[in-house]
Amino acid sequence: MEKARTIGLGMDYSPTSKAALRWVIDNLVQGDQDRLILIHVRSSKSDHDQKKLWGDSGSPLIPLEELKETTVSRQYGLNPDSEVLDLLDTVSRTKGAKVMCKVYWGDPREKICDAVEELKLDSLVVGSRGLGALKRVLLGSVSNYAVLNATCPVTVIKGTPVLKP
Repeated sequence: MEKARTIGLGMDYSPTSKAALRWVIDNLVQGDQDRLILIHVRSSKSDHDQKKLWGDSGSPLIPLEELKETTVSRQYGLNPDSEVLDLLDTVSRTKGAKVMCKVYWGDPREKICDAVEELKLDSLVVGSRGLGALKRVLLGSVSNYAVLNATCPVTVIKGTPVLKP
């Protein structure tokens, strides 16, 4: 019998984070012992009441059933799209995985690594926007930071490189 695993997924509803979600479902989630936790990091400038309450530690874990409720999502400043919710619902029903969400406020690089420690993740999956080397140096790369600083294995799902005409 397999040990229960906790898999974290950095989610911002971008095409690469959706690709990372599909990869997690196809390659990591195996059964009802697994927990899949979506990790959202909101800007520290956002001014939601939930940030005032949970700003330092991040929100409590939000079960999938609550995440699907528009009022709950909006309380945390999230706008989950139907594609992501359908994928999460499917993995929950077909594989029996427990799906949850946690919201943090602040620098995504630091908060994702904080989540690894706090949630005791066995694995972290993040998408990469495919920034060129110069933009990655100027803007910073969440995926690169996670690979170098997270205390669990990190899988980076690459996006299509951004090409300028």
